[in-house]
Amino acid sequence: MAVHKKFNRNGKTNALGRGLDALISTESVNTQGSSTINEVPIDQIEANPNQPRQEFDQTALEELANSIKQIGIIQPVTLRQIDDNKFQIIAGERRWRASQLAGLQSLPAYIRTIKDENVMEMALVENIQREDLNAIEIALAYEHLLERNQDMTQEKVAEKVGKSRTAVTNYLRLLKLPAPVQMALQKKELDMGHARALLSIDSPSIQLKLFRQTVEKGYSVRKVEELCKRINNGEDLQEASRKVESKSKLPEGFNVLKERLSSFFNTKVQMTCNANGRGRISIPFASEKELAHIMEVMDKMK
Repeated sequence: MAVHKKFNRNGKTNALGRGLDALISTESVNTQGSSTINEVPIDQIEANPNQPRQEFDQTALEELANSIKQIGIIQPVTLRQIDDNKFQIIAGERRWRASQLAGLQSLPAYIRTIKDENVMEMALVENIQREDLNAIEIALAYEHLLERNQDMTQEKVAEKVGKSRTAVTNYLRLLKLPAPVQMALQKKELDMGHARALLSIDSPSIQLKLFRQTVEKGYSVRKVEELCKRINNGEDLQEASRKVESKSKLPEGFNVLKERLSSFFNTKVQMTCNANGRGRISIPFASEKELAHIMEVMDKMK
């Protein structure tokens, strides 16, 4: 088998399409990250001179800076590109100022460009209906449609894009997750099911801890849901993890097999097995390149 990418007439990949490219800049800013949420150097960001809020409480900024030092930026700032390597804040000046106090060199940010709104809406609707957009791109598009005018509601957005209101709501809720989780979603390192489970936890710091643990150990959606349920019932993450891990612990022979498969496919293979010997093998991949490698290995097995 082979993995096929979609290309435009110039031979370049075209994952976003012209509509969402117009809303969210895909130009390189000499940073890491993908097209919808990027790590932008702080020295390339400036405040909006038309920002109505001109005074910021220094004590509150220092408290936020201390929080940022401990767990990082939770909610990305929103920027618009005004020149090469120059961005202006649309929303999040307080987070930007506190990040400077915290000594951060870059910030997670949504980058937008401003274009004709009528054309933009048509392009957004067209692109939302595409199947190759990631969850965060879709969520940002829904949010933009809602921000266009005060009369726009989630019901109207759902009607425009041919989706249910519940689906629109679920996508919009993803934008409340910590920035690292959103980045993992758009890179498809995390499933929508994982993200929806994390949303059931109120604490951003616990969300982040469980997210990192999920990526490190390759938890299934069902396991994350069980962990979240235990945490919401009053158990701490460490206690909940111990109980869940003990419950799903594989016999030693299966662990050896799992390690052999992981080495064979060069990815962290997951395996579950119940007392009756029934189970499941999962082979995760973080990119099309990794998937292509897995398929090449399987082709050779023929």
